[in-house]
Amino acid sequence: MDINAETLQTIYDQGVELLWRIVPNLLYAIIIYLVGAFIIKKILGAFQEVLDKRKDADKSLSHFLSSIISAILYILLFLTIGYQLGIPLTSFVAIIGAAGLAIGLALQGSLANFAGGVLILLFKPFKVGDVIEGKGHLGVVETIDILYTKMKSFDNKDIIIPNGGLANSDIINMSNKPTRRAEFSVGVAYGTDLKKVREIILGVFEKDERIHQDPAPVVFFSSFGESSLDLSIRVWTDAANLWPVYFDNMEAMKEAFEANDIEIPFPQRDIIHHYPEGKPA
Repeated sequence: MDINAETLQTIYDQGVELLWRIVPNLLYAIIIYLVGAFIIKKILGAFQEVLDKRKDADKSLSHFLSSIISAILYILLFLTIGYQLGIPLTSFVAIIGAAGLAIGLALQGSLANFAGGVLILLFKPFKVGDVIEGKGHLGVVETIDILYTKMKSFDNKDIIIPNGGLANSDIINMSNKPTRRAEFSVGVAYGTDLKKVREIILGVFEKDERIHQDPAPVVFFSSFGESSLDLSIRVWTDAANLWPVYFDNMEAMKEAFEANDIEIPFPQRDIIHHYPEGKPA
């Protein structure tokens, strides 16, 4: 095909006209992006500053909320830029909707963990450093991420629990209260003077300054065992002292019983023989 001067001039004129239509919109889009990114940065900075001033703000929750706000603001910014460039907003909405549906179907389990992480970070049933029991595991909480919670067991094993299951299960927080109740179960031989035993046990507790006197320690007779009179003992102490108080006083009670001739029974059985034809020689 021969291209003459008139054809070249027509192409040139159309190209210039197209540039005059595109370049201003492109420049406006760049300006909108730069200004919008600056405003978003300021908004996120102010939001983070507000969270940092709150003493009870969780770092994981702060990072999560900042990421969500940043994503929403940038989506609005790109929608504005697309509109400036002449791209219909319905196309953007359709693309975002289709992408969201595909991601949701592919990541159903992860989204459940994500939702569980949001609930845990918002309602705070426990925090880092707490001793909790959840999903059949007991340990110290080390980190709370948006998808998983990491714990360390008392025999130094790492426990990683998905937040979806943890948020929907029973959680026992053993560190949330400043005081805890230690419970002992002690058996003494039948025929033992229970008043004397009670005095001995309370005397042991009086020597331990870690045990609170309000509420005061209690010792009560709970049941007739197969081989013993069973006593239930309850004392209150600081949460951090629970197990030291338990183990130290179990040993102290044993020594006090021995010093006062209190018998600690062991299971016994009486065996009776019947001889229908008489006892053999």
